Amino acid sequence: MTVLSLLELVRVTQDTDAGTAINNARDLALHVEEWGYKRVWVAEHHNMIGIASAATAIVIGHIAGGTKTIRVGAGGIMLPNHAPYIVAEQFGTLERLYPGRIDLGLGRAPGTDQPAVRAMRRSADASDQFPQDVLELQAFLKPAGPDQRIIAVPAAGTNVPLWILGSSHFGAMVAAELGLPYAFASHFAPDMLLSALEVYRSRFKPSAQLDRPYAMAGINVIAADADSQARRLATTQQMSFTDMVRGQRGLSKPPIDDIETYWSPAEKAQAWRMLARSVVGSVQTVRTGLQAFVTETGVDEVMIVSDVYDHQARLRSVELIAEAVKPSKARSLAAEHFLQ
Repeated sequence: MTVLSLLELVRVTQDTDAGTAINNARDLALHVEEWGYKRVWVAEHHNMIGIASAATAIVIGHIAGGTKTIRVGAGGIMLPNHAPYIVAEQFGTLERLYPGRIDLGLGRAPGTDQPAVRAMRRSADASDQFPQDVLELQAFLKPAGPDQRIIAVPAAGTNVPLWILGSSHFGAMVAAELGLPYAFASHFAPDMLLSALEVYRSRFKPSAQLDRPYAMAGINVIAADADSQARRLATTQQMSFTDMVRGQRGLSKPPIDDIETYWSPAEKAQAWRMLARSVVGSVQTVRTGLQAFVTETGVDEVMIVSDVYDHQARLRSVELIAEAVKPSKARSLAAEHFLQ
């Protein structure tokens, strides 16, 4: 069975506020825990009024506090925005509160625009230090040495598992060199997916954390009881990507009947390029699409993005996605008959 995880965007809609978005994220995590998802990740974004996950570690703590078994983590923390020591303190604290359930995915991009980068008062070349910062962070999460003068309390000794995120060969090479699991952001930057996975697998060096390559890839999936219903729900995400093409960042918008009235042909082409890795439809359509994606990429785990406007409709979408990857009774019986 395909291993499913969920990327929680913590979307603020035209009908909600940030507090509601954060609480909806916690409620969704409680449900996906029951539906068999392996982990829920939250991404760091800044200066975006439609996304309420800027204080990523706090949101992760809120979600972890409302669940019992599912892994919760960052997908990811944009490391150039932070001192590794502070990130270690934050995620070490989360690990102490929720042992064995915290992931720390690390990205190299700022996750925001240049005015926000300046507001964070980080060095303009901070991203150039990404591999070294990963190693520094990893060291702070290991047990402290007897003569170690700077200790990340209470992080030392927690060994929070690290992931490297990326949308190009750079992240793949870093993950391979350090022997860490790799997550590719194909849900919005799909162009280099297959080649990056090949780079990662071919260059992987075993480490104390991981003895063989482990790859995850993002994909947009919106499910409903009928294909037509799912296509309508998908217009929310399509409008969001169109707005990005226009240089506009706003609140999530309710679905519309005809997306062709919203975007121009040029905007449609750009949005579709970013959304190329998407599956939209009924359970059967989603099942077929996810099977094809896993077969093509060979990934060990799939990170689902199900950007649906209404919270109840989103719950239904994520539930149907889980149903799509579970073997049906009829298929199981057929397999048993074949093996006899």
